[in-house]
Amino acid sequence: MDAELTDDFQDGNALAGPLLEIFAVDVTAALGCCAHCGSTGPVATLRVYRHAPGLVARCPGCGEVMLRLVRSAHTAWLDLSGTTRLRIPL
Repeated sequence: MDAELTDDFQDGNALAGPLLEIFAVDVTAALGCCAHCGSTGPVATLRVYRHAPGLVARCPGCGEVMLRLVRSAHTAWLDLSGTTRLRIPL
């Protein structure tokens, strides 16, 4: 059996430290890749629209949605389904 499929795993709390390190930086400097056209560039170059219930960020190349962020008083929802990857400088 593959190592990934055994009972030798930790729960998602093991991600707390690594994710805190990543999201404690300025993500606008990260390089994002558009899932639609493959264009890559800094998050700061995305076109952000505030007319929705949150923020919608579109690819400057093809106009497809790369990121959605909605916040309430106690929760934030981040949808990166239009982004294939983020390269975040640490």
